[in-house]
Amino acid sequence: MLPLDGLEVVAIEQAVAAPFASSRLADAGAHVVKVERPEGDFARGYDTVAAGQSSYFVWLNRGKESVTLDLASNKGKSMLEELIAKADVLIQNLKPGSLSRLGFDPKRLARDYPRLITCSISGYGEDGPMADRKAYDLLIQAESGLCSITGGPSEAARVGISVVDIATGATAYSAILEALIGRGISGKGAHISLSMFDVMADWLTVPLLNHEGGKSPQRVGLAHPSIAPYGVFQPKSGAPILISIQSDREWIKLCADFIGDASLGTDPRFAANVARMTNRTLTDALVAEAFARYDAADAIALLSKADIALASVNDMEGLSKHAHLRRVTVDSENGPVSFPAPAAIVAGQERTYGPVPALKPVKD
Repeated sequence: MLPLDGLEVVAIEQAVAAPFASSRLADAGAHVVKVERPEGDFARGYDTVAAGQSSYFVWLNRGKESVTLDLASNKGKSMLEELIAKADVLIQNLKPGSLSRLGFDPKRLARDYPRLITCSISGYGEDGPMADRKAYDLLIQAESGLCSITGGPSEAARVGISVVDIATGATAYSAILEALIGRGISGKGAHISLSMFDVMADWLTVPLLNHEGGKSPQRVGLAHPSIAPYGVFQPKSGAPILISIQSDREWIKLCADFIGDASLGTDPRFAANVARMTNRTLTDALVAEAFARYDAADAIALLSKADIALASVNDMEGLSKHAHLRRVTVDSENGPVSFPAPAAIVAGQERTYGPVPALKPVKD
């Protein structure tokens, strides 16, 4: 038995953030009814790489039941009411105010269904100067300032995945679980409201505090803004290697066992991280010279023996063939699709994942 077996969830959702949250509820055993517009969730059309289907849709909608409703019609509204009446959780990421205009104001739902937990996801919240503005992942990356600290020195960049959507979905999932625990204690439901902007602002606390403390972060590519050496170095042959020196003790080990000059470990120019940051160009040059003496395999062996944290700078081919990659396979109307497994492993619980729902004719 899974922990959320018997939980009924209605998800009026599209794209990524809300489907991420509801997919995790489905993984844990909840019965999730995904309410789609007549033309379907627009994420169905993002690409065709997963057995002819959208990678986003396959990843985030496994194990759900899809119901197509025209919520502009009385029949569609009536059917949605029937679904909500049986639900424990309602998730929605329509434009702010849309659910109320359809007749499903959260205050009314709380009155009629006092145990219901509702979770409303938006770009900028339900009020405020930008509440009505459209919001998508990259737009929030830009508006929040995330792009300003991402990329190399020459230009800002987007994070290479839909990090805002995923972060928002994960935040919604944890808030819903918290509300379910609270309902188990009090017997009362809750209305959760969260915005993509707030989620990303929270995640940007450290760079924001650095800026407000007079040390505004700069784009440094694959290097750490406040620790050295912590960056990418090219061995004599093979893939680049990223190393991370987290303490002065580790720096001493790196100097003795990899760079080959133990005296650098206690040299005042490098002995403390603050000094290494002040002399970062020289610090990195010393490390780069050492890397240039070794092939990638030899460098990894030496660094590992010295207990230095490292990573190969992989691409998606590297991830696809990675020895640590765990996979799950789900069925779809076009056949099975394999992709990375959810991270959490619960002892004694063998998880299975339901199929990706096909788009059904509208129910009106």
